[in-house]
Amino acid sequence: MAATLRTPTERTCERCGRAEVWDDDAGTWRLAEGDDGDPVVGSPYCIHEWDINGTFAPFEDDHPATA
Repeated sequence: MAATLRTPTERTCERCGRAEVWDDDAGTWRLAEGDDGDPVVGSPYCIHEWDINGTFAPFEDDHPATA
């Protein structure tokens, strides 16, 4: 069984609420837009705490087990 490494496409700071999305074309994180169309900047003084222990699973089985 091989596993595929997945990468996140969005993240939100747990401290200040800054939201970012992955930009494949630029190869970097960009500010996400809120419901009002403005970027979700957060605090410029925050040392961002991304949810690295959350529910995102970085590995996915290519061939899941069958019963």
